[in-house]
Amino acid sequence: MKKIHIHLLSIIFATTGLVSQPVLAADVAAGKVGSATCAACHGNNGISMIPMYPNLAGQKEQYLVLQIKAFRDGERKNMVMSAMASGLSDTDIINLSAYYASLDPAGK
Repeated sequence: MKKIHIHLLSIIFATTGLVSQPVLAADVAAGKVGSATCAACHGNNGISMIPMYPNLAGQKEQYLVLQIKAFRDGERKNMVMSAMASGLSDTDIINLSAYYASLDPAGK
């Protein structure tokens, strides 16, 4: 009986990733427009010229969504990023993430 429960839980957790995908379709063009503020630290092409700020170009879209939401929702704390993310809607975050994920990580 225990094996069945463990197996069922494994199936549920394995398929959760399929269900948890964003319902909203990303708008890369809107993400590019929204990224104007981000460019000051993360660069116009998602490649930061400031060593302490990460490059965003080519990052995985879901990773960016999770991190930006964590800043916005106070789960992850940073004075700059928490303030920058505080006014973003879920749609804004999805669009920004899609835009940065679409960029060449080499900056070309």
